[in-house]
Amino acid sequence: MYKPTRPSQRAGILLTLALLALGPNAGASAGTDSASADERPSFENCLLTRISTQLLRCDNLTGAGVPAPYWIPEQ
Repeated sequence: MYKPTRPSQRAGILLTLALLALGPNAGASAGTDSASADERPSFENCLLTRISTQLLRCDNLTGAGVPAPYWIPEQ
């Protein structure tokens, strides 16, 4: 038989779920990046271009295989 829940019981369940979701480990990262700023690739000074339908930035293919738009300059 169905027994309705009290509003205070619903509030307690919601508070518990919110605390679990936003607890101390909610923003934990999987690992740390030990590379220094000199070793990381920098894309600040590279223009986005394309080769055929592939996007290219600083000699790195990018775009996850999505066809490049026609308005991006071709190399």
